[in-house]
Amino acid sequence: MNNNTIDAALSQAAAALAGSGGRGGESLHGRILNQIGSSIVRGDLAPGDQLPNAEEWSAAHGVSRTVLREVTKVLAGKGLVEARPRTGTRVRPRACWNFLDPDVLLWRYGPGTTADDARSLFELRRAIEPAAGALAAQRATPDQIRDLRAALQKMREAGDDGARFAVPDLAFHQTILRMSGNELIGSLAALTETALLISFRLTDDNPAGQAHSVVLHENVLGHIVARDAAATSAALLVLLDLAEQDMRLSLAARSQRR
Repeated sequence: MNNNTIDAALSQAAAALAGSGGRGGESLHGRILNQIGSSIVRGDLAPGDQLPNAEEWSAAHGVSRTVLREVTKVLAGKGLVEARPRTGTRVRPRACWNFLDPDVLLWRYGPGTTADDARSLFELRRAIEPAAGALAAQRATPDQIRDLRAALQKMREAGDDGARFAVPDLAFHQTILRMSGNELIGSLAALTETALLISFRLTDDNPAGQAHSVVLHENVLGHIVARDAAATSAALLVLLDLAEQDMRLSLAARSQRR
């Protein structure tokens, strides 16, 4: 899984989570949505700014006014813009944005991602995965534990090959979410998948490699097998701390190459 493959998986995850509201693919509607949404999230259009009128944007993007109206409705549903009579469509304050929307997540964590942006992503993961892991230690079935062992073995085989490592790493973390046996946590699976894939994209070229995290995944599995909820939760926190450190190394390495 190279960065192009990860990006494709990110778009698929976003579309799956957003349903009919999100357009993460390559359709004309999706392309315009991504262009305008990205320009808002990265700050090209600031809160309070008025979007150009439909005629101007139609000419600029080479699409019909109908497509632009549909895109504006989707952006409004994500909390990014609002349309008012006589004042037109304006960008809403960041506090109104739905940052858990998968498209907004993708627009936020693009090539210009900063360490502060990524920290928010790991804070989200810390709020979900350790709690899911504690439940998994109490409720995991033998089949699920076998799935976790299989994912871990593929991670060992991948070593420092980030492209190969990402696939079983995702499977490992997604299996833990399913192990929780909680339907509400399960409903977060697509959102968490998007967060995980973004994490992988940010650390794919980690100069420290990936193999050093295998032992931490082994610790998580061992605690789940031992049915130790508290130790599983703590082990996942340690794992996420290391993943965030790896991300910072990757971002620093990319910054030096620019």
